[in-house]
Amino acid sequence: MATAVSKQTITVQDEGVNVWDRVRLVLSYGVLFLLALSFFYPFLLAISTSFKPLPEIAQNPVSLIPETFTLEGYRQMQGLNVGRWMFNSAFVSVVITLGNVIFASMAGYALARIKFPGRNAVFLAILGTMMIPGIVLLIPMFIVLKQVNFIDSYAGLIIPKLATAFGVFLMKQFFESIPGEIEEASRIDGANRLQMFFRVVLPMARPALVALVIFSFQAAWNDFMFPLIVISVSQELYTLPLGLAVLRGGMGENLQWNAILAGSLVTTLPMALIFVFFQRYFIEGISYSGLKG
Repeated sequence: MATAVSKQTITVQDEGVNVWDRVRLVLSYGVLFLLALSFFYPFLLAISTSFKPLPEIAQNPVSLIPETFTLEGYRQMQGLNVGRWMFNSAFVSVVITLGNVIFASMAGYALARIKFPGRNAVFLAILGTMMIPGIVLLIPMFIVLKQVNFIDSYAGLIIPKLATAFGVFLMKQFFESIPGEIEEASRIDGANRLQMFFRVVLPMARPALVALVIFSFQAAWNDFMFPLIVISVSQELYTLPLGLAVLRGGMGENLQWNAILAGSLVTTLPMALIFVFFQRYFIEGISYSGLKG
């Protein structure tokens, strides 16, 4: 009898624990859903507002469902040179991304595997540039670009961004995680340093390379401040973020919010799709940058 009572008590306790676990699980998912909604809501609001007329935006700016559906904002964009701006953004972003993949991987491999005097000092100097706010470098960079006649040119938009400190840091950290025995085996087979890099090490670094491609393309596609100082006269060289600044009124007055948000949607959509399909590489890139060096 006592044994039956004790078993029943244990069963009741187990059921109580299971109920509490389910409640905690539901509460956890509820909090996560609210957090996700708080991050996703501004994006939905931007999409909705791009289809609203200006009077409705002024009267009810936070409504997600337009009362009057209009393509007025997108029609205003047709009068601008958006196609050219998109081409410039794509061209500059692709070239910068390729440059980062080539130069950052080679520099990262040299710092990770080749022992030369001052290697640690060079790496610390590269890391030091990551600690300097980018806004501080704008004026010196403009002066240098003006001296070499790179203002208002593709060269000015591309060459200073062909290699980044973050890219070198990311690739160095990944290369150091590859066992050195693999290279030693290829060296015994007669491979030289370049053959080891291109045929053995680089194919193994595909996850880090994909992460570097995503980070580099995202940074170049969304960059506004650097093209702003490089392109001063020729609107034919505007990138998409810089060109969309034309949509605002003089001194910030009479803003055409539907047109601005329509342009913002055009700018954001490619990166949003890339993030959706390759989000795990963002996480892998962060994890590789935190590997022990």
